[in-house]
Amino acid sequence: MYLKNHFLCLIALFCLTIPSLAQTKATRAADDAFSEQLYFTALQKYQKASSKVKNNKAERDRITFRIAECYRMMNNTKKAETAYKRLLNNVKFVKDEPRVLLYYANALKANGNYDEAVKQYQAYRELAPKDPRGEQGIQTCKLAKEWIANPTKYTVKWEKALNSKEDDFAPAYADRKFGSIIFTSDRDASNGKDIDNWTGLKFSDFYFARKDRKQEWSKPILADQAGMINTKTNDGVGQFDPKFSHFYFTRCYNDSKKKNGCQIFVASRTGTSNWSDPEKVELGGDSTSVYGHPSVSSSDVIYFSAELPGGVGGKDIWRASKKGGKWIKENLGPVINTPGNELFPFIRNDSVLYFASDGLPGMGGMDIFVSVYSKGKWSIPENMKSPINSPADDLAIVFNAEESEEGLFTSNRPGGKGRDDIYSFVIPPIYYTLEGTVTDDRSLLPVQGAEVRATGTNGRIFKYNTDEKGHYSFNKMQITANTTYDILVTKKDYFNEKGRETTVGLEKGKDLTRNFVLRPIPKKPVVLPDILYDLAKWDLKPQYQDSLQGLIETLDANETIVIELAAYTDSRDSEERNDILSQKRAQSVVDYLISRGIDPDRLVAKGYGERVPRTLAKEVTKEGYTFPAGTVLTDSIINLLPSNAVKEAAHQLNRRTEFTILRNDYIPKTKVSGAPVAPKVEVVVAPEVNGIPMTKLKEGSYSGFCFINGISTAFTYDPSEKDLFITAAQAFQFLKEGVIDKNDFEGDPAKLIQEKTISEKAVITLKEVRIARNTVKDLKVIVNSKAHGTFVFGENTLKKFGVFKIDDAKGQLIFD
Repeated sequence: MYLKNHFLCLIALFCLTIPSLAQTKATRAADDAFSEQLYFTALQKYQKASSKVKNNKAERDRITFRIAECYRMMNNTKKAETAYKRLLNNVKFVKDEPRVLLYYANALKANGNYDEAVKQYQAYRELAPKDPRGEQGIQTCKLAKEWIANPTKYTVKWEKALNSKEDDFAPAYADRKFGSIIFTSDRDASNGKDIDNWTGLKFSDFYFARKDRKQEWSKPILADQAGMINTKTNDGVGQFDPKFSHFYFTRCYNDSKKKNGCQIFVASRTGTSNWSDPEKVELGGDSTSVYGHPSVSSSDVIYFSAELPGGVGGKDIWRASKKGGKWIKENLGPVINTPGNELFPFIRNDSVLYFASDGLPGMGGMDIFVSVYSKGKWSIPENMKSPINSPADDLAIVFNAEESEEGLFTSNRPGGKGRDDIYSFVIPPIYYTLEGTVTDDRSLLPVQGAEVRATGTNGRIFKYNTDEKGHYSFNKMQITANTTYDILVTKKDYFNEKGRETTVGLEKGKDLTRNFVLRPIPKKPVVLPDILYDLAKWDLKPQYQDSLQGLIETLDANETIVIELAAYTDSRDSEERNDILSQKRAQSVVDYLISRGIDPDRLVAKGYGERVPRTLAKEVTKEGYTFPAGTVLTDSIINLLPSNAVKEAAHQLNRRTEFTILRNDYIPKTKVSGAPVAPKVEVVVAPEVNGIPMTKLKEGSYSGFCFINGISTAFTYDPSEKDLFITAAQAFQFLKEGVIDKNDFEGDPAKLIQEKTISEKAVITLKEVRIARNTVKDLKVIVNSKAHGTFVFGENTLKKFGVFKIDDAKGQLIFD
């Protein structure tokens, strides 16, 4: 009896004694069984008697109350709740016995209905204001909800292999390696076949299970088949001594003709299932005394639960020390024990006591508490909270090593298989990791090969080079608790990025994530200087040699750039002499650049003479006169200027050398010894020809080269198309090479830029496209992978560059 339903069976919780007003033979038998604490028997008789007193309201309520009390004593909180609720309609009955409200509230709380339980505790507090249990119930319901919302670090697992449809409870580790257990169960294989008259449940025995190599529990078997620790009585709830040589356990009797008790026995073991004849641990008392739930700290010290004279109330935790061959008992006192019940002690390291209580502030039924013995006294017990505890009964906790936070306990919470089930618990090792991605701010593409350096406050440094997806990671062996990491991300041609992550203050393991966006170091803008000359002169003035130094630095820093040097004269001489003069001016600049180490193959020199008047790209002020942007300095315009000084200034603006970036795909060569050969300066006598070579394709389209943001790019002209199209692959390549960037996309670039491709129908703005000498800015291109080419101009798009024609005979695209 002491073992079933969390062993509350023999707990002499005082029950309300309500005199029978019209005791019949049936109710007399039920009352007698109730007085003998045979609650299962009493319940059956009360249920039978209730149908015979339908017209006697007072007796009917009394029987209903006794039925509720039977369920309470049998720990059937669901049916107890229903039975107590029936009594609430009898206002006078509740007013006379307000503890009906208390017990109803307790049942609601044990069933997890905290909000309704609070209402009933409040009602009880109004009728019994001096009883602290009303207010305590209200506060513990609030605490329970907080604990469920904010669980501790423990994780709890229902152990499927150990549990049956019956009661399985009170596990005890059975070897030094904590690889096997003995636990109590009343499953069908048990020896005791009788029914407990208190609970209506079968008797229990001990079962054995061990873990295999995969750390899975084996199928439980009887721990004893020789009748030593497993008998026809109720056997269960035991613990081994620290040496695992002696097993202390509880044995309860069940004589239907008298009140029975429980005693603690000890048996030695050889192997896994050979037991000596158990001996009773002589703790005093008679056959009706109730001792149980032993936990042994040494062969001379035992903790147990009992209701004895000198106790605090209900079942208390006691400690017995063996002196002179006799056991001396002492109550652990009111810090541990309450007017309620304290059961299932487990002593750890001789100083840490775990036990179950329904008298301390808890979440529902029995809760597990812990107290530490230090400097001659026990600390105030601490509730282990959720998820170890629940609204149901939680008890019989054991740990699998001296310092671990791992073990087993028993609970009848929802979600199990039987009534009482065995659960494991553990505080998982706290692991941390750190990972993330590094992307290019301009293109949003992953940055491969970036070095991510994590420096911890513990002095440890780790490095990781990002993979092709821009990913980096540091594992659980590298990222440790209570450490702050300064992260530095570096990559050539990018600005460095820094970050900080910390595990300080983190109570649970966490996968830290930190992404970085690297900003490309922008290339210095290629500012091409104006070189102006005196009339009929071609030598470089000192100030223009200085301005060319910036061009030289730009060419040195950008080794793939090829430029055109175009020299011009004003119109005040013969065309032939001006051609020669422009040729000499171009040559002077070429010679100077070569002398400063610029590869001649990167220089294309042309002399245009007087043929191309200057078009001012911006507003210019000379001699107090402002020339508007877009002015073309032809002779007719110059002749209209207000003074000779202004006219001379206009002529000087025409005498110039201009620089244009032709392309940036030049492949630098290894330098060789010897003087470089300067390129021949071409005199352009027909500058009006504005075109590029074109190759006719089979399907009636043409191919040629244009410049997109200064990058030489092959394109296809398809007369059957109207707009400008680009394949997703080519657009992605442009993005990767920096020809375009995220800001060139219409819409959200994060959605349009995908892994190794660009979304179909995406619209991209090309900042500058040049074909021959014609340039169009902000040209929109549509991603269309079905187009007839990687970069396809339709007729309408090509017309934006000017009126054009295709000369098939010469293989040229010519603009007017």
